Amino acid sequence: MRASFWASVATLILFGQTLLGHAPIAQAQSPSDAPIDSLVRRGAIRVAVFPPQYTKSRATNEVTGWPVELARALAARLHVQVAMIEYPGPRETMDALKAGACDLAFLPIEPLWSADVAFSSPLMQIDFTLLVPSGAPIRTVAEVDRPGLRIAVVRKHASTLALARIVKHAVLVDAEGPAAAFELLRRGEAGAFASVRPALLAFADKLPGSFVLEDRYGANVLTIAVAQAQSGELAYLNAFIEDAKASGLVQKAIDHAGWRGVEVARRAGTN
Repeated sequence: MRASFWASVATLILFGQTLLGHAPIAQAQSPSDAPIDSLVRRGAIRVAVFPPQYTKSRATNEVTGWPVELARALAARLHVQVAMIEYPGPRETMDALKAGACDLAFLPIEPLWSADVAFSSPLMQIDFTLLVPSGAPIRTVAEVDRPGLRIAVVRKHASTLALARIVKHAVLVDAEGPAAAFELLRRGEAGAFASVRPALLAFADKLPGSFVLEDRYGANVLTIAVAQAQSGELAYLNAFIEDAKASGLVQKAIDHAGWRGVEVARRAGTN
């Protein structure tokens, strides 16, 4: 009779846990329950970041931004430390993931990279669009693809890869990073600058009269990416992402970073 009673109690507890679903972000999961055992054993997560995802204090060298907030939340959930590692751009970040020099990064879903890295469910969405200087006779993306127009782009960035697929007449002029690409536009060596909307809005403030186009030619759907060899970690990371979106953590991180033109990706199973 006692055995039957306690079996019934256990069943009710299990049913209640099923209804509750994932624990909220604030309730860190025990490291022993985490499928990312290698990270827990090491005691730290090495998170790659690249411009313009983060900002860095000249006085303290402290790295800040939405990736830092999300990485710290994930580390707290796993009861480990977090180390932010800076890279020049997404391609170098992907190479670092592949080589095992970092554990995860916030990367867009790019089919060309899928052989080397595995992508989580969507985290946030960022428009690809263009910044044009004052007086430019361009108001839409379609008007940019014209003979003789030079478009400044960031070498091997997802926004550049997307633009290269659709441009037929304009010439893409690549630079090592967003700041260098902006300089091409500022010096008049390019008639437009293609990148992600938040970065372009920030650069527009530095070039009087310039403006960011209202429409877009694609979107940067950001995820948490890991090396293909670590793709088994995605189930845990996907659960973290859905909890972070539901709790408002992702939106708060975006707001704290001051990013404009960014949307939190819809939760899995919603329209």
